[in-house]
Amino acid sequence: MLRAVVFDVDGTLVDSVDLHARCWQEAFARYGYRLPLERIRAQIGKGGDQLVPWFLRPGDDARFGEELDHFRSALFRARYLEQVRPFPKVRELFERLRDDGRRIALASSGKAEEIGHYVALCGNDDLIDARTTSEDADRSKPCPDVFAAALARLGIDSAREAMAVGDSPFDAEAAGRIDLPTIGLLSGGFDPDDLCRAGFAARARAGCSAIPQIFSRATTPRL
Repeated sequence: MLRAVVFDVDGTLVDSVDLHARCWQEAFARYGYRLPLERIRAQIGKGGDQLVPWFLRPGDDARFGEELDHFRSALFRARYLEQVRPFPKVRELFERLRDDGRRIALASSGKAEEIGHYVALCGNDDLIDARTTSEDADRSKPCPDVFAAALARLGIDSAREAMAVGDSPFDAEAAGRIDLPTIGLLSGGFDPDDLCRAGFAARARAGCSAIPQIFSRATTPRL
């Protein structure tokens, strides 16, 4: 029985993936790393603890990796955050899920301030039962910590009683590590084949408005 749905936020509920990629590109350039945007974009969905070491040489990561991550966070809030827009039908989807008796949680690798801003944009704070951010976990996606914390806050012991919704391969990898089924949205702009390989249980070709028909199935087919 599906008791709860756990949502990623960036690229799933709000259109922010490209903005995050451009912000990271600017931050890396400040520290001498000229990285193609498409390389960075392919890693969006990870938190800074996972993304920064992916690109920096080990010595540089030790010297200024944490500083770069903090700079990126401040830069995003100052220059990019106000450009983020919500995807259509987010509140309607949450209302549908609540009407069906399902609890809702957010599980993001993003910063708490950013997630709070996104919730306000979507206008669905009153429909959310729990939320976790990068501050609530030692490791960000693709580690499963934020998903596990969200389930704990919902009081759900078995991950098979819930469903996660995300847009990046890292959502599927993180959820899969705790046996949490996951629906993949194409709204984040990731390659469908990459989502398949990451282990999404089902895929919605449109955005949030396409999800209820998947939840209504008795089983979720493999991609």
